[in-house]
Amino acid sequence: MAQQYWVGDFFIDLSRNQITHNKQSQTIAPKALAVLTHLAENYGKVVSQDALLANVWQSTVVSPNTLQRSIAQLRKALGDDGKGQTYIKTHAKQGYSLECDVLWHEESDSTRPSKSQVHAAEDVHFREVTSGTETNRRPEISATTLILASIAVGIIMLGILAFQHLAPEQSSQLTFDKIRSITATDDKEFDATYSPDGKYIVFHRYLNKLCVNRLWAKNISTQEEILLTKDWGAYGSHSFSKDGKKIVFLATEACSEPVTQKSCFDLVGLDFEKALENPQQPSIMLQCKNSTVKRPTWLSNNNIALLQRNSNRWKLINYSISDNKSTDLLDLEDGNLIHFAYSDKDDLIAVTSIHNDGQHYIEMLKPDGRIVSSHQIERPQEIARFRPIYPSFSPRDNQLIFSTGRQLFTLSYDGKIDKINLPFADRIHQPEFHPDGKSLLMIKGPYDSDIVLFPLNETSETNAITQANQAKPATETSQTQPKQPQSYVSFERSNLGEDYAIFQPGGNLIAFWSERSGEEQLWVSHGNGPQQLTHFPMDTYIRGIDWAKDGKSLLVNANSILTQVHLDSTQESFPLEHPVVRLFQWDSISNSALLAVRIKGILKFVEYDLNNSKFREITDKNILWALKSEDGRLIYKDHMDQFWQTGPVEPQPIKVLDRQGGRAKSFVINNNKIYAINNENQLWSYDLNNDSFKVLGKVGDDVDYLTDINQTQILMTVQVSAKKEVVELSLRE
Repeated sequence: MAQQYWVGDFFIDLSRNQITHNKQSQTIAPKALAVLTHLAENYGKVVSQDALLANVWQSTVVSPNTLQRSIAQLRKALGDDGKGQTYIKTHAKQGYSLECDVLWHEESDSTRPSKSQVHAAEDVHFREVTSGTETNRRPEISATTLILASIAVGIIMLGILAFQHLAPEQSSQLTFDKIRSITATDDKEFDATYSPDGKYIVFHRYLNKLCVNRLWAKNISTQEEILLTKDWGAYGSHSFSKDGKKIVFLATEACSEPVTQKSCFDLVGLDFEKALENPQQPSIMLQCKNSTVKRPTWLSNNNIALLQRNSNRWKLINYSISDNKSTDLLDLEDGNLIHFAYSDKDDLIAVTSIHNDGQHYIEMLKPDGRIVSSHQIERPQEIARFRPIYPSFSPRDNQLIFSTGRQLFTLSYDGKIDKINLPFADRIHQPEFHPDGKSLLMIKGPYDSDIVLFPLNETSETNAITQANQAKPATETSQTQPKQPQSYVSFERSNLGEDYAIFQPGGNLIAFWSERSGEEQLWVSHGNGPQQLTHFPMDTYIRGIDWAKDGKSLLVNANSILTQVHLDSTQESFPLEHPVVRLFQWDSISNSALLAVRIKGILKFVEYDLNNSKFREITDKNILWALKSEDGRLIYKDHMDQFWQTGPVEPQPIKVLDRQGGRAKSFVINNNKIYAINNENQLWSYDLNNDSFKVLGKVGDDVDYLTDINQTQILMTVQVSAKKEVVELSLRE
C-alpha cells in the first residue's frame, strides 16, 4: 500500500502520521489515519463499523466510541464540522464512507496535485467504474453540466457573502454590566441553579464548617427563602427534571461495612412542588456502595447521567429510572473524564477529558452516547497548562462558559477559548445561566484561614492518660479528654487564606502560602513581617511545599508544575512530563520527590527522580498523604484512612492507627514519630521505633489540620471564615 495519498487537496503521509493542507501539517493518531486509509481504499463505498474495527484494531476488543473519536479527529483535521459531512459521511446504522476524490502517491511529493493529476485520477476511477471493479456505479457527467453547475454554485456563494455582509453581526462575546447578591448572609452557599421556569433559585446552605447542608429555594419575585429538605445531610449538586417538578441529587453517608470506600452514595429524589409547601425527606432511587458517583444530571429522556469512578478512572453513565439499569455513554480506554454538562435546549452533553496524549479535550455527545465532535482545547496564556476546565452551557450557540477563579472564559465546541471582561475582581465559581440566557448565577466569597504557632506543651493533658486508654480508639477515650485551648494567636494574620506552614531546617523562618497579595504565593517569615518569594500569575493554586535540607530553598507545586524557589526569589522549574496533583515531600539530597501525578488522566502515587525525570510507581491505591521518616521508612494514608508502612515484601498496615486518620488528609513525621489530629480533635503521636500510640492533647474545633511540628512548637491551619454567597450577574443587552 502507498505511504502517501491525497484526499481532495489534503496530503496524507502515513510514514509521518501527518495530514498537510496549504503547507500546514498536523500530526494525527496512527489509528485515526488507519481508519482514513481504509475508507480511502474503499472510496465511495459504505464501510461498516464492524469492518473498520476489525481492520484497524485487529485482535483488540474496543468499543464503537473509540471509532467515533477517530472519525471526529479526522473530521477536525479535514476541516469538516460533521454537519455538512463534506469528506466523511455517516450512514445511520450502516457505517461511514469517504466522499472525496482519492489520489494515491508512491513518492513523497506533498505539493498540491496539478489539474492533470486530478483529471488522471478521475479517469482511473471512471475506468474502474465502467470495468465493474466498483459496485456503486456513478453516471458520467458532461463538461456542459459541470460548467452550468459551477456557475450556479458561484451565484449561491455570492448570495451568501452578500447576506453575511448586510446582515447584522451577532457578537459571540458575553458582556456583564452588574452584579447583585442573592444570599447575603454569613452562611456558606454552593451549587446554585435556576428552576426550569426561571421562577426560583435553588442552592445548598452549609452548617458552619461541617460538610452537611440543606437545600433551599428562593422565590425571585418575592425574595422569600424556602427550606426544601427536612434534615441536614451530606448532599451533592442537584438537577431538575425537564418539567421542573422533581430534583435529583446525591446523599453521601459512611458505609456501614466499608470494603472499597468509606462513603456510600445514594441517588435521591425530591418532589419540588411538595417541598415548596413543606420540607421533605428525599427518597432513595439508587445506592452505590463500591463506586463513587457524582454530578447527577436529568436528561430530557427522563434518564439520569452521572460520572462514575471505579479505582482511579471516571466514566459517564446513563441511568434509566424506569429500567433500573445503567449503560456507558463515554469511557476513555486510555485517558480520563474531568467534567460534563448538559443542554436541554440542544439535547447535547459536553464532556471535558484528558486523552492518552496528556492533552485536554472537549467532546460533544448525544444522550445515546454518539460523539458529535472531539477537539483539543486550545488554552490561552491566562490559563495554566494543566488546569482542569469545568464548563456549563452558554446562551450563545456552540459555546460554553467556565471560571478559573478571578477570570471567566467561553469555550467553543471546537476547543477555542475567549476571555470575558468582568465588572469585579472577586473569586467566582460554578456559573449557571438562567433559562432565558439573560443572567448568570455564580458563587462568590473568600476563604479566610490562618496559620497558628502553638507551644507543644500546652496541648499536654494535666493528668496522664493510662497506657490502656492510649491504645484505644479516640471514641473510647472521651471521658479523659483534656481541656480545649481557649484561643490561638495567628502567625502573620491576614483576612485571606494562608496554609502549608512548615519550619525551616536549621533556621528560624516559617514558609507558607498566602493570598494576601491577591493570589496564592510563597512567603517566608520569622514573625516580624513576611517576605514574598514568588509572583505567580493570576488564578495560581499551590498544592504542596517543602524545604531543602539546607534550608536555603523550597520546592513548590504551583499550577501542577514543580519550581525550586531560593530565598533570594530566584527560581528553577522542573519540566516534568506529567501534571503534579500534590507534592508530599522533597528529598533535596537525592533530588527526588514523593508526588501524586496524573498520567493520561489517571492519578498515580510515585517517587520522582527530578534529575532525569524518571519515576517509580509505588502503589495503585488512592493515596491521601505520604511521607518518609528520617530512617527512610515510607508511610502513607489511603482513601480508607488506613495508615501503611513499607515492609520487607509488601506494605504493612499500622492497625493501631485505624480510625485515627481524622478529617484532614495530612500528617507529620518528626524524629521517626507520626503526628496528626483525629475526628475527636485529639492531637496524637505514634512512635515508629517502639510502636507506641499516645494522645498528646486536644485542639479547637476551628483547627483544620496539623502542618508541621518540632521539639517545642506545632503549626496548624485554622479556619477563620468560609463565607460563600450566591450572586447574579446580568448580561448586557
